[in-house]
Amino acid sequence: ITRNPLASPGIIGVNAGAALAAVSLIVVFPTVPIVLLPLAAFSGALTVAVLIYLLVWKGGSSPVRLILVGVGFSLITGALTNLMVTFGNIYDVSQALVWLAGSVYGRSWAQVVALVPWLVGFGLLSLFLSRELNALQLGDDVALSLGSRLEWQRGWLLLSSVALAGAAVATAGNVGFVGLMAPHIARQLVGPSHEGLLPVAALTGGMMVVVADLIGRLLFAPLELPCGIITAIIGAPYFLYLLIRTRRT
Repeated sequence: ITRNPLASPGIIGVNAGAALAAVSLIVVFPTVPIVLLPLAAFSGALTVAVLIYLLVWKGGSSPVRLILVGVGFSLITGALTNLMVTFGNIYDVSQALVWLAGSVYGRSWAQVVALVPWLVGFGLLSLFLSRELNALQLGDDVALSLGSRLEWQRGWLLLSSVALAGAAVATAGNVGFVGLMAPHIARQLVGPSHEGLLPVAALTGGMMVVVADLIGRLLFAPLELPCGIITAIIGAPYFLYLLIRTRRT
């Protein structure tokens, strides 16, 4: 959507917005059914995405500017999340802290059932719009000449990506850098065409979380590290590499 290789949900603050909304639901309304957690995360992610769109994309985006605005939103939402944790009930806060670290520990079929409608609905929508992504990747002028309706398509693509990111955060917490690394790995495997890139990137991201969770369980057994810590250790250097390469080009 942005034609920016650094614009993953975790980097630009969308995941942090989803985390704030989900933690607010866990701490303030602990009796709310678990099926509403993806909806809360989606609301938080969508709010942050719209604000970023107004502040960055409308004025002309650059990789560094997008990162700076994303870091700013991450800091603000992170501070509000810490505020919720500080004043919450100790039992609810302990659940939220494990979840915030990015972990699939203790997840049950209830979370899977709550996630399925979001994956199926918005996953199919993303695949349906995959050809439009190919056109948008060539630039607005080329996309318009091919008959694309830019604002309509960007709106649906933004809604779909935010919904999928919010649902993932609601289920596994804020597992960082997966949304940054998986598309680049998938692009090396199947090329730039989004018809194949989207499903392969989704499978790659899922495999990364599974492998990171396995490493976290075995590396310091019987202690368990959240998979979000493992992905951050691997993903942070990769992010710096992408940032340096983007600035050079």
